[in-house]
Amino acid sequence: MENQKKNTSQAGFTLTEMLIVIALIGIIMTLVSGNIIGKFNSAKVDSTKIQMKQLGVILDDFNRVCGFYPTTDQGLDALVKPPAGRECKNYDPSGFIKGGKVPKDGWGNDFVYESDGGKYKLISLGADNKAGGDGNDKDLDSDEL
Repeated sequence: MENQKKNTSQAGFTLTEMLIVIALIGIIMTLVSGNIIGKFNSAKVDSTKIQMKQLGVILDDFNRVCGFYPTTDQGLDALVKPPAGRECKNYDPSGFIKGGKVPKDGWGNDFVYESDGGKYKLISLGADNKAGGDGNDKDLDSDEL
């Protein structure tokens, strides 16, 4: 019989090596996730600005057809169903927004709409949905776009 040598060396990683790898993966994930979250929040701000501009175009079309902007009391709902009070004689029966829903800002909140019928203002209250704030909580105003 041939003498077979037993392989006594163990192949594998030590606990220390495993902990180092896990720590490195954690550091990389922290850097990557911070960057992704920052871009995600930036995208919400950008999409809100786009929504506000689109609503502005629709409100201008409403004004062109009706001769006035919906008042604060009539609100943005006047873009999906005929407004109560001051009537629009040429109102499109299907509304000015197809689909029948007023869009929300990037954080899923309703826009604040103010108007005296002659001019309007759209406001998004930001991520915190409260007046004021900084960063992602900062209010977006149609007058500042």
